[in-house]
Amino acid sequence: MRPRKPENRHLPMNMYQRTRKRKNGKVWISYYYLDPNKNEINLGGDLVAAKLKWAELEAKSAPNDLKIMRVIFDRYERDIIPKKAPRTQVDNKAELKQLRLVFDDAPIEAISPAMIAQYRDARTAKTRANREIALLSHIINTAREWGLCQQANPCQGVRKNKEKPRDYYADDIVWNAVYSQACHELRDAMDLAYLTGQRPADVLQMRRDDVAGGYLRVQQKKTSKRLRITVSSDSGMNSLGLLLERIARGNAEYPSLYLILNRSGLKVSRQMLRNRWDEARAKAVNEAVQAGDQNLADRISQFQFKDIRPKAASEIDDIADASALLGHSKEGITERVYRRIGSVAKPSK
Repeated sequence: MRPRKPENRHLPMNMYQRTRKRKNGKVWISYYYLDPNKNEINLGGDLVAAKLKWAELEAKSAPNDLKIMRVIFDRYERDIIPKKAPRTQVDNKAELKQLRLVFDDAPIEAISPAMIAQYRDARTAKTRANREIALLSHIINTAREWGLCQQANPCQGVRKNKEKPRDYYADDIVWNAVYSQACHELRDAMDLAYLTGQRPADVLQMRRDDVAGGYLRVQQKKTSKRLRITVSSDSGMNSLGLLLERIARGNAEYPSLYLILNRSGLKVSRQMLRNRWDEARAKAVNEAVQAGDQNLADRISQFQFKDIRPKAASEIDDIADASALLGHSKEGITERVYRRIGSVAKPSK
């Protein structure tokens, strides 16, 4: 048997690669399979996918080097994560960094439920551990679809850490303290977030042309849920409609269609919103401290922009209306996570 060329020695038998250098300096690589009749079958330019096709053609299981979690993590990060929402990509990469520290060198079929449980218990960040295990579960399911694993997903049935939902509620005193220190675009964003009950990212994406037919149309980035929030009725504009009119008057001189604009007519970004929020909150805290009310200062310092969404949910009397505004398909999540004030009750006598 003729010895294999050096560039093919890392490949399985009957599989080889061709390499060409393009005019732009980039190197082109493609892999091929030589069947028993000496016919060439193009396996493509992805080494992992090429080896899987080789295994099918040879009627063999996938090569063991493809079943190492490091290789699976690499492929998932390259092929799957970029298809997700921008914020999810950031979270997944951070979660993947933690998973690699433990599972990088492990064969996928060696991962057991006991190993997952040990990982859960060893992590000090209990909530983050739940998210990391959820990502690992999806990675393993994806690897099963790639033909790299035949066993059941070891993450299934492993108990998650108990999570306690954030229960901070910003009452009107705290709200007014920050609102009084806010610049005009932050006030617009706070009002819009409260009246629509939407997440900060969705508030910043709202545009003038989203208002049509008596509704403000919203498509939530996180869930892709579509909502139509009423801005008027037969009796005229409601509070949201009046707010949108106020914002429209303030933005009349600017060509941008976005609702939340700064004084230069530029769309407010997440970082810009964060900076303005931190500045207004710091001023409100300082004012409370100067007034000698440390308790209020402490409550203000805990107030985050994302707490406006549960504030809206908490202050709507009907749980069904609150759930619909937040875009929840089930009222349970609204009640458990977003309703942060107690129900009204009458005294015994």
